[in-house]
Amino acid sequence: MAQITKSRTRSRQLFERAQHFLVEGVNSPSRGAATYSPNPVFLERGRGSRVWDADGNRYVDFMMSFGALIHGHAHPKLVSVVSKAMSEGSHFASATSAEVEAAERFCRMVPSAEVVRFTNTGSEATMLALRLARAHTRRNKFLKFEGHYHGWYDPFLLNAHGHPPEELGPLGKPTRIPDSDGIPPTTFDDVVIAPWNDVAILERVMQKHGRELAAVISEPIMANMGCIPPREGYLQRLRDLTREYGALLILDEVVTGFRYAPGGCQEYYGVQPDISTFGKALGAGFPVGAVAGPRSILDRLVWSDHMVLHYGTFNGHRLTMKVVAANLDLLSRKHVYRSLHAMGDEAIRALREVFRRRKVKAIVQGFGPMFQIYFTECDAIHDYRDYCAYVDTARYSRFVHSLLEHGIYMTPSNGLHWIISTAHKKADVAALVEAADQVCRKLA
Repeated sequence: MAQITKSRTRSRQLFERAQHFLVEGVNSPSRGAATYSPNPVFLERGRGSRVWDADGNRYVDFMMSFGALIHGHAHPKLVSVVSKAMSEGSHFASATSAEVEAAERFCRMVPSAEVVRFTNTGSEATMLALRLARAHTRRNKFLKFEGHYHGWYDPFLLNAHGHPPEELGPLGKPTRIPDSDGIPPTTFDDVVIAPWNDVAILERVMQKHGRELAAVISEPIMANMGCIPPREGYLQRLRDLTREYGALLILDEVVTGFRYAPGGCQEYYGVQPDISTFGKALGAGFPVGAVAGPRSILDRLVWSDHMVLHYGTFNGHRLTMKVVAANLDLLSRKHVYRSLHAMGDEAIRALREVFRRRKVKAIVQGFGPMFQIYFTECDAIHDYRDYCAYVDTARYSRFVHSLLEHGIYMTPSNGLHWIISTAHKKADVAALVEAADQVCRKLA
């Protein structure tokens, strides 16, 4: 059941110390005081679906390391694997049987993966995917969609954060808004940007730029603005158009991979990308990324005079590869995905009922193991512009801060999403619903 948290004095003290040595007192802005007010919750340990902060408060965790912890915290199998691997030597920067075993399992699960190359992060994976696409097509330009985030590689950092609607420009010609300072404007010369989830606009953009594009990169579900599923047929039309114009389709499954189905959203929606990228749930809490596809494209990484260069001391990190193999074995068990979907769908149903009963104008969008709550008058949020125009992100932040007081751990950022792991049980969903009900009673 929901639990009222006590003082977070220790978290405040740690944050004050951290600011003397860490920029903003954290190592990523999504963890800092700009998101958590007045300071982040300092977590010290976790087990299953629960985490404990520095003051001893217990929470049910629905953030799950932004989706990386597909099996929750300290899964016994993974703890055993890590302990044994560490005792034998964590990393050699050499070929190992561990990377072979991980790759075999990966390629059996992912429909489009004839071969795979492991990286250390999702950002590295998307960087490599774009380089491969450019080498393969001998084209430089690529299409990126508004609101999609593909890591912090310079050319991807356009229009990935929310802005006031009046700053976005017309649908047919979006204003190009860099997400970071320190990037030369010429970096974006080869980027075509367009709204997502609109077939008519997509067709016009491809007609104009399709023959110039090395690739179109897209999340299968827009996960950087909460959880925005594709309209029916959109991904299939995207696949058809990229083939028609000779551009590669890069499906960025860093968030969705191994979450909705054994082979990710490409399996769930029946879409065959040319290249796909993975991260988060692949590592079950360890940093890893992957680029997958056919040999005809990925063999460009083979050493030669015209190779696509990809180095990395920690690529195929032995300990991480052991975890990846064990993780994929766990995800291959019978009924895992059926249970993930059922648990998530029940949480969504129950939250919708709370908002209806309490007469709070909010929607719960998504399905199965990933969803988001939007405070809005709309029936649905279909794209980046809907999110920017109609979602009350400040109210969402206040809502989540109140949930933290009731023992529910989640990020107050509306652009992220609620995660269901294999560790979540019915009691966890009940605790969330009870806490949401109490908070909504105050909101109403």
